[in-house]
Amino acid sequence: MFRRLALALSILGAFALPAQAVIDTSAEHALLMDAATGQVLWQKDGMSPMPPASMSKLMTIDLLFSRIADGRVKLEDTFPVSERAWRTQGSKMFVELGSRITIENLIRGIIIQSGNDACVTVAEGVGGTVEGFVELMNKRAKELGLKQSTFVNPDGLPDPPGQLMSALDLAKLSRHIITTYPQLYHYFSEREFVWHNIHQPNRDLVLGSLPGADGLKTGHTDAAGYGITISAKRGDQRLILVLNGLRFPQYNNDYFPNIKRAEEAGRVMDLAFREFRSYPVFATNQIIGNAPVAGGAQPGVAVTAARPLNVTMQVDSKAGMKTQLKYDLGLAAPIHVGQKVGVVVVTAPEFPPLTVPVFAANSVAQVGIFGRMTNAVKHLWKK
Repeated sequence: MFRRLALALSILGAFALPAQAVIDTSAEHALLMDAATGQVLWQKDGMSPMPPASMSKLMTIDLLFSRIADGRVKLEDTFPVSERAWRTQGSKMFVELGSRITIENLIRGIIIQSGNDACVTVAEGVGGTVEGFVELMNKRAKELGLKQSTFVNPDGLPDPPGQLMSALDLAKLSRHIITTYPQLYHYFSEREFVWHNIHQPNRDLVLGSLPGADGLKTGHTDAAGYGITISAKRGDQRLILVLNGLRFPQYNNDYFPNIKRAEEAGRVMDLAFREFRSYPVFATNQIIGNAPVAGGAQPGVAVTAARPLNVTMQVDSKAGMKTQLKYDLGLAAPIHVGQKVGVVVVTAPEFPPLTVPVFAANSVAQVGIFGRMTNAVKHLWKK
């Protein structure tokens, strides 16, 4: 039941298009998500497929993390380095041909160094071949509901062409990683990785400069521009931000664009934490209504949202927040605990309506023949 509610919050919140708030950015694509519910709080062309560059490595990491979580792969296990991996260009971990590298080091090589060679090594180790791994990536995208994502390689390089993700999909994938693998998420916050005496800093320069920031991934190609997917937590509130299509034509190397990308992401995230707050709507197992039930031993059933419901919205919207219960039509006994019996709609000014399912807090048995006769007599008597 809890999973159904969480899924409904994620789906219904994610596809409601919020007002533009006071946030703006020079990025061509942008999206801000509340990590607790999956609500999209603000977006700028965030639903359109775009070249994600190295941010698509998050899917490579997700597939590897899933196999660590279910025991198929251990951190101390090793994958061999093929010639294909060794020859892969772009950002590199600097793997050695014919060597074997531990899974833990490959994780760091992908997250911190953005190593394309490390991605190919993982792809071949998990999928048998790069092509087999790409099939797993696209299958996983469908499982996670990433509807604007198409994968053609494990690293985000522009050759072959066709690698696409939306800012929404990157945020959803990030949320999935954060919530599903809490024991592994710490790798995203590591600032440096040394491999073969080569010191490489994490390209995510938001780490250490933005309060609460703890990952995830940057990306850059000529087609994609400069992009970054970050998450930050302050108190009980966690936000996820995706920016892509940042352009810095005045610079001819990566040093200043990396700084400018981090500055823009930090500026937007700081503003988001000031503008948006999480507000409680219902407490755990709070009874919020009584739905009428036909043919039952009781005339109605208590209704609950089953778990705490908090809604994130702009501070200025809170004063006008309203909730409305809408019961399913034709509810008839028997009713079982946990059965969906309606929805609650949360509205507020400058806030997209959020629809959340509500459930029966208790069972209602179907009345027997004598009970139906008694009810009929009572009905006639009232007339």
